[in-house]
Amino acid sequence: MTSTEKKSNSKNWMLFIISTLVMIGFLVFKPEWFWVALPFSLTYFTEAMNYL
Repeated sequence: MTSTEKKSNSKNWMLFIISTLVMIGFLVFKPEWFWVALPFSLTYFTEAMNYL
């Protein structure tokens, strides 16, 4: 039997928004640190979209 559960993605969306804001902040103030925040933003986006 397969059961599909509807998970709450509000936590993942919030973490995506925060990590994206941090990434934009790095782009503005410390462009060389942009790559540090990029994996977090992409990971939380894929989790919020239920791709992972």
